[in-house]
Amino acid sequence: MDSHSGIGLVGVGENFDPGLDLAGFESSDSFEGAPPADNGGPPKKKNKKFHRHTPQQIQELESRTQLKTQLERHENEVLKQENEKLRVENGFLKQEITSRMCNNCGGPALPGEISSECYRLGVENAQLKDELSRISSVTKMFTGMPLSSSADPTPSNSGPGLAVRGNGSCGSNNGGNTLPMGFEHDDWGLMPLIKPCVANTLVDVAVAAMDELLQMAQMGNPLWIKGLHDGIETLNLAEWEQIFSSCIGIKPSGYTVEATKETGLVPLRGLALVETLMDVNRWVEMFPSLIARAETVDVLSGGTGGTRDNALQVMDAEFQVLSPLVPIRRAQFVRFCKQHSDGVWAVVDVSIDPGNAANPQMFANCRRLPSGCIIQDMDNKYTKVTWVEHSEYDESTVHPLLRPLLSSGHGFGAQRWIATLQRQCHRFAQLVSPAIHGITAAGRKSVLKLARRMTYNFNTGMCGSSVFKWGKLNVGNVGEDARVMLRKNENCPGEPSGVVLSAATSVWMPITQQRLFDFLQDERMRSQWDILSNGRPMPAMIDVAKGPGQGDCVTLFSSGLANGGMLILQETWNDATGALIVYAPVDEPSMSVVMNGGDSSQVVMLPAGFAILPSGSPRYHGDTDGSESRNGCLLTVGFQILVKGPGGKLTVESIETVSKLLSGQVERIKAAFSVT
Repeated sequence: MDSHSGIGLVGVGENFDPGLDLAGFESSDSFEGAPPADNGGPPKKKNKKFHRHTPQQIQELESRTQLKTQLERHENEVLKQENEKLRVENGFLKQEITSRMCNNCGGPALPGEISSECYRLGVENAQLKDELSRISSVTKMFTGMPLSSSADPTPSNSGPGLAVRGNGSCGSNNGGNTLPMGFEHDDWGLMPLIKPCVANTLVDVAVAAMDELLQMAQMGNPLWIKGLHDGIETLNLAEWEQIFSSCIGIKPSGYTVEATKETGLVPLRGLALVETLMDVNRWVEMFPSLIARAETVDVLSGGTGGTRDNALQVMDAEFQVLSPLVPIRRAQFVRFCKQHSDGVWAVVDVSIDPGNAANPQMFANCRRLPSGCIIQDMDNKYTKVTWVEHSEYDESTVHPLLRPLLSSGHGFGAQRWIATLQRQCHRFAQLVSPAIHGITAAGRKSVLKLARRMTYNFNTGMCGSSVFKWGKLNVGNVGEDARVMLRKNENCPGEPSGVVLSAATSVWMPITQQRLFDFLQDERMRSQWDILSNGRPMPAMIDVAKGPGQGDCVTLFSSGLANGGMLILQETWNDATGALIVYAPVDEPSMSVVMNGGDSSQVVMLPAGFAILPSGSPRYHGDTDGSESRNGCLLTVGFQILVKGPGGKLTVESIETVSKLLSGQVERIKAAFSVT
C-alpha cells in the first residue's frame, strides 16, 4: 500500500470520467450495417457479415472463459471433498454393520438383515459417480482435458475448506475451522461448501451486478438527484425502475430503498485499494466505523492472470451506524472484482440468498443490491473513486429518531464510505511520517494502535455487534431511547475480567455538529461534562495528528495527582458524515511503555465517548420549515463499565447506577447549551 505524508485532503464531489470506455461490456452479436432501402430498383444481394470482435471484446470473452474454468475447478474440489466424506461415512457404516449383534441370541446379525443398507450405499456411490462423470464432461468442454480419476481427494491449502473460516475476532481469518465470534454451533452451524449449481448462479448474478454498477456510476441526472443542502446524490427510484430490473428478485414487502452515489480522490494507488477490498482483514481495518464484523465464506475464484481480475468470493458482514437505535445490518453477498482497462477497476457486491445458513433470519433485515466502486488511477498518485451504495432494508426496525438519517443517505450512504476511506488513508500516511516533538515514531505507532482498539471496542459496544457476544438487557428503568447490554470477560488481554455493562442512548440536539464537536473536544470545557476530571482542568500531554483535518487526532490528557496518576487517552475525528470522540482512563506506567514503542495489547481499558451524526430530514424533529433540523444534529452517548457487585454479579443497583450515569452525562451536556 502506497502512503504519502503531507498530502492534503482532496474535496469530494467530482464526476466520474465520462470518457471511460465500457464497449467491452456491450453485446457482440451485432451485424455490420443494415441493407440499403428498396427504392424500386433491382434487388441487391444482401451481404450480412458478422461484426468482428474488437480486441477488447475478445479479451473480455477470454477472461470470462477463464473464470468459468476456475469455477469448474472449484466444483471439482467440492465433489472430491464430498466423495471423500462419503467414503469415510461408508467405512463407518460398514464397520457398524459388520459388528451388529442379533437382539435375540446375541450373535452376529445374518447377512440378509443388512442387504437393504448395502443397497442404499451402492445407490449413493452410483449417484456420486454419475455426478463426477458429469463434472468431468463439463471440465473437458472448457479445458480440453478430462478430470483425472487419480486426483488426490484431499483439498489443497488454497482450496475452499470449510465455509466459515474466521477465528472470532472482527475480520480475522486464519484459515481454521472455528466459528465467528458471537455464534455457537447450535445457532450458526457449519455452512456447507458452495454447491456447483449455486456457484454457477452466483457467477451470473455477479456479472449482471457488475454491468449495473458500471452503468449507474456513469449516469447523472435524472437517475441521480443532488440534494440542495447537503449535496448528496440520491437515486431517483422511478427512473431506476425504468432502466433496470432487480437481479436478486422483488423487494420484500415493507422494505425501504436507500441509494446514494459519491465521487472523491484518495491518496492511495488503485491496485492497493483493490487488494484492500478483496482482503477481508484489510477491508475491516479500512472502514472501522462502518463494518462491525466481516469474514470470507468461500472463494470461488482468486482472479486470473495472477491479478484480482475476475476474483469472486462469498462474504458475510455486519454494517453499523454509531447509534444504539439503528440495528446492525447483516448481509451475505458475493463480491466480484473486474479490471476494465489499465488503471481502471470495478468491485461490486450483491446480496445472495443465505438459505444455506443454519438460521436464515439472521440476515433478514436488509438486502444489498449492486453496490461498490469504480477505481481509476490518476496521474498525480491519487485515485478517483466513484462509490455507489444501493440497499433495501426494513425501516420498521429503526427508531423514528434515526429514520431521517438513513433515508437521507447519511447513515450507510456512499458519502460516508468515501469520507472514511480518505480519513483512513491519511491515518496510514501518518504511521510513516517523521517523529514529532515528545514522542518517537515507534511510540506514535503504538499509541495509534491502542487508540484504534479503544475506538473499535467502543463502536461494538454501542451497536451491539456479535463480535463480543453482547446480550441485551430488558429492564423497566431503561427508556426506549437507550440500550443496556452486558458481556462476560474471561482471560481477555487488554480488558478487565468480569461482567461489563455497556450503556448508550441517542438524543436530538438543536445545535450544529461543528459547535457540539468543538465543545466536547475542548480541554478547557471538559470539566463541564467529564466526571473523571473532578471539576479540574485536564491539560494535554501529547497530541498525535492523524490527518490534515482539525480535530483528527489522538490526545493524551493528564488528570492530575488527585486521581493517582491516571491518564486519559482520547481519539477524535470530524467530517461531513459525522464526528467521534472516544476516551478511556489508562494508568501512567502502562502508557509510558506504549509511548516508548512497547506492546499496547496489554493495556487494560474500558471506553466511553460520543458519536455525532447529521440530522437528516426535519419531519421527526418538530420543525416545519427544516431550518432547525439543518442546524441540529444527533448525539449518541455511550460508555462501558465493570460491574462492581459481590463476586461480579449483576444486580438491580448496578443497572440503576449505569442508567443514572448515562442520563447525567446527557443532562450535563444539555445544560452547557441551555437545552431543555
